[in-house]
Amino acid sequence: MDYAIEIKFKELTKELEETFGGGMDLQAILFLIGVQELGKGYQKFSKRQKTELFHVAICTVLEPYGFYKTQGRDEDNWPHFDFTKELPPLDDRQQQHLMKEAVLEYFNAEENENAETVKVPEVLRYYDQERSD
Repeated sequence: MDYAIEIKFKELTKELEETFGGGMDLQAILFLIGVQELGKGYQKFSKRQKTELFHVAICTVLEPYGFYKTQGRDEDNWPHFDFTKELPPLDDRQQQHLMKEAVLEYFNAEENENAETVKVPEVLRYYDQERSD
């Protein structure tokens, strides 16, 4: 596990808690990303819409790594994605690490407005190395 990612994620969480209040974790941050990507601001969402917001967030943060590609938006302005490649088999800890790293890259890209500089996450580098051996 890359402890630098964990430290940066804790810093991001603390920064977001200053704006949105306490209790920020990976799920809460993904929800915020989903709301941001929907572009309608916060509102009351149904349970189904909340699930879809998580899907939007996951697709958005994993898109730079080639797992999803933006397809477009529907008549209600919800983004849709095409699934482009399988995620490698990851255990729970690796999945959490991948998502934290992808979330950090999302916020870095938003800050720098340059998503082209996204690096391959650590957990995927090992998977790619194993496949090429």
